[in-house]
Amino acid sequence: MSNIILDAFGSAVFSDGVMRERLPVDAYEALKRTIDAGKPLDLSVANKVAAAMRDWAVEKGATHFTHWFQPLTGITAEKHDSFLNGVADGKPIMEFKGKELIKGETDGSSFPSGGLRATFEARGYTAWDPTSYAFIKENTLCIPTAFCAYSGEALDTKTPLLRSMEALNRSAKRILKLFGNDTKRVTSTCGPEQEYFLIDRDMYARRKDLIYTGRTLYGARPPKGQELEDHYYGMLKMKVKSFMRDLDEELWRLGVMAKTEHNEVAPAQHELAPIFSTANIAADHNQLTMELLRKVAHRHGFKALLHEKPFEGINGSGKHDNWSISTAEGANLFEPGKTPRENAQFLLLLCAVMKGVNEYQDLLRISVASAGNDHRLGANEAPPAIISMFLGDELTDILNSIIEGSEYEGVKRSELEIGVDVLPHFPRDTTDRNRTSPFAFTGNKFEFRSPGSSSSIAKPTTVLNTIMADELDEFYRELSGAEDFNTALDELIKRTITENRRILFNGDGYSKEWVKEAERRGLMNLKTTPDALPHLLDEKNVKLFERQGVYSRAELESRYHIFIENYCKVIKIEAQTMIEMAKKDILPAVSTYVRKMSEAVSCARSIADVECGFEVDMIKRLTSLSTEMYKRMQKLEELCAVNLGEGQPAADRYRDVIIPAMEHLRSVADEIETLVGEKYWPYPTYGRMLFAVE
Repeated sequence: MSNIILDAFGSAVFSDGVMRERLPVDAYEALKRTIDAGKPLDLSVANKVAAAMRDWAVEKGATHFTHWFQPLTGITAEKHDSFLNGVADGKPIMEFKGKELIKGETDGSSFPSGGLRATFEARGYTAWDPTSYAFIKENTLCIPTAFCAYSGEALDTKTPLLRSMEALNRSAKRILKLFGNDTKRVTSTCGPEQEYFLIDRDMYARRKDLIYTGRTLYGARPPKGQELEDHYYGMLKMKVKSFMRDLDEELWRLGVMAKTEHNEVAPAQHELAPIFSTANIAADHNQLTMELLRKVAHRHGFKALLHEKPFEGINGSGKHDNWSISTAEGANLFEPGKTPRENAQFLLLLCAVMKGVNEYQDLLRISVASAGNDHRLGANEAPPAIISMFLGDELTDILNSIIEGSEYEGVKRSELEIGVDVLPHFPRDTTDRNRTSPFAFTGNKFEFRSPGSSSSIAKPTTVLNTIMADELDEFYRELSGAEDFNTALDELIKRTITENRRILFNGDGYSKEWVKEAERRGLMNLKTTPDALPHLLDEKNVKLFERQGVYSRAELESRYHIFIENYCKVIKIEAQTMIEMAKKDILPAVSTYVRKMSEAVSCARSIADVECGFEVDMIKRLTSLSTEMYKRMQKLEELCAVNLGEGQPAADRYRDVIIPAMEHLRSVADEIETLVGEKYWPYPTYGRMLFAVE
């Protein structure tokens, strides 16, 4: 019996197995050295790889190739070139050379550069990332690549991620050697959980706000939302199940290890989660997942919404970045371990994470900052903007016992060689989960719950890798020069826990009490994107990235300008969309409905002396409300007509002036929606969009 997973998985990927089969032995071994150890690839080898890639792709029906890259637009980019390279004797010549594989050229100024490129400085390069396998998508051979400017600065999300992975590898290997662990390589791994909404495509096409901004700017709450909690893990509807089956098959062909799928908490909301993979491959695969979500949804009559908050009043969508680090031999370094030596190593790595999260709270918040995610963070559905760590009661108690020098009584004791009672072996799930924590230890990994649905996991993973590498470097400097390693390790672990314990919080992150407690502890509460982004250029952060070779100062400055500008553009588009919808659709619809009501009153009273209480009351209320809505729309229009400048001042004004005016306009429009007959309302309602799928 045919099995789609066995038959299809990786069939569209130029995988290790395909390379081993098709490449000469010397070329395959040279390429593996490049992939595994970062060794340079000779052009002669690249030519052999390119020829094998071309032959394989053509056999699979590919006619074009593209360097597939991830600029700072938040989506992927690709320029297609055919394999056609002339004609001989009336027959096409199909070529693909090593230099075309290794390097491509594109416009470096038309993509966001934050000042790194001027309009007249157009040259940019794409460079093959051999650690992420090429694949075929819609008859095109896609080659994952990094994207940089002619001057060498990174213009994408992949390059810094690869740099951070190399920094972590370098730092972690040195630390592990102190424990007698001489691994060949240390790699960060990720498993991003992707949340999204599915709504009817025809309804989507009737909503200007969804088309222009990805979220509903108007919309009254329906009689039923997620109160009954009947959607979460509920039985999949037939159309949704068919969509998910089709999506799985598409992802499996591309080697994406789609594993888990289910209904999420909100109506029409769903989730897909893959098996862990190397961080840069996980980032590539998640970009493919988002792309295919949209394409497959379209085939099934759906529209996939990846905005962080497409509907007011119900849960938004996140992307949990499950992050861990592993050795080349397959050992998960966040596994607590069964022996004292493993426990000591685990504790030191745990301390590095704890110290890094505490010292660089701002960077973790910045890595998930966006106009869309501002609507989600801090609501009763997502972690707050305050960064904290959840370790669970047992692990927290163990750390406390280390600080106090006392025995840990919770589970059978285990004596460490360094002379302190610490971590015993325990099953992974010895404590409850905390869904309100932004950064939670979940047995053998950390779950960063703050990233938004539409974001790339490359940004938060780059930050996590970098701060981990830096803390391990600091630990190495202290331990490598110690006269007594065990004593130094003991003192380092105790001191690190003591100095950074403020970042630990196992309670309710949604509570008002936690906001006050976090302030007392001195934790940062960067509520909005304009609050967070300036900290990217704090000197400690610039020095961190420069020290680890992940970002230069110029690259950080460019990203600050890009992200600030993007925030302003998003809010401006939303405000302009609200004005257009009010002026062209909502107010005319109200006017039509009031006129119909007035005609009904006139008709009824011409026949008999009747009161017409309902109609008269609706006419009065709607006339009053529509007048108020018109005034608020005019006010928003006036505010948007003012030159807000650019950069941080503009972002602050959009946050402090434009967004409140938008909310003020929406509140009266949503009240009007509850009064107007549904057939007169110009847009599909929340109830229709969220519950229409059978």
